[in-house]
Amino acid sequence: MDGRKPGDGQHPQDGLAERFEKHRGPLRAVAYRMLGSLGEADDAVQETWLRLSRADAEAVGNLSGWLRTVVSRICLDMLRSRTARREEPVGPELPDLAREAGDGGDPEEEAVLADSVGRALLVVLDTLGPAERIAFVLHDVFAVPFDRIAPIVERSPVAAKKLASRARQKVRGVAAVPRAELDRQRRTVDAFLAAARGGDMAALLAVLDPDVVRRADRAALPEGAPTVARGARAVAEETAGFAPRSRLAEPALVNGAVGIVVAPRGRLLLALTLTVEDERITAYEVIADPGRLSRLELGLLDEVRPQVTSAHG
Repeated sequence: MDGRKPGDGQHPQDGLAERFEKHRGPLRAVAYRMLGSLGEADDAVQETWLRLSRADAEAVGNLSGWLRTVVSRICLDMLRSRTARREEPVGPELPDLAREAGDGGDPEEEAVLADSVGRALLVVLDTLGPAERIAFVLHDVFAVPFDRIAPIVERSPVAAKKLASRARQKVRGVAAVPRAELDRQRRTVDAFLAAARGGDMAALLAVLDPDVVRRADRAALPEGAPTVARGARAVAEETAGFAPRSRLAEPALVNGAVGIVVAPRGRLLLALTLTVEDERITAYEVIADPGRLSRLELGLLDEVRPQVTSAHG
């Protein structure tokens, strides 16, 4: 069987190809959330088509369910085969975030996908084990029942439910402060991010404490920039200059408090821990060292909302 995408010229299985095309979008949505990579998601979907083209399609009673199962198993195998590659090692300077592609996906399309899914969610999903991630995505994101998840992750329905529950706890994280305080921190951090994205000096000065201190790993800064900056004016001017990076940032739970993750293509590149007092930021640290990033406890600030897709079956 050739490796053509369905629809490329004449093909003896054109009818099957047309049926598959109706499911391509939902399958891609599932695979992207499982893998966090547009290029890998497209590879998984194409492999699903190849397996369908080799199967006895007439014997498949529920095509959408069959396809979802197959793409999920392919994604599970891909997750299991990954080495411990977190993002490529960071050198003296961060790479040009606007050109971060590297995995075969379209960078602009991947940026739109990451925004629609939520960069913080993709970052947190990347901390899960392969089976946990599959079970969580299928159940909590796409509302697939556990009796259908169980054979995919090679567990009993009860064990699959436990996998998803364990993943859910990791995704939610553990807050170190009461919810009301978390909400107050969130409002301040949201205001900071909005001002940073717009390069709005007045808004930045309003949300920064006059004596704010910014610390950063050397890898997070342009060459020659100081690792410590003090005072609202200096910090605001620097932050305004990082507007492109700010557009790739989202609030997240970082070590139990409201922080920020910067995640081009949904892959964690930077994390900010912040100290908020009286609705102003008094200090923050920019973490870029891969070792330090890997030790952070991350979680979502918002609940995951289940989606509806015809790939359920």
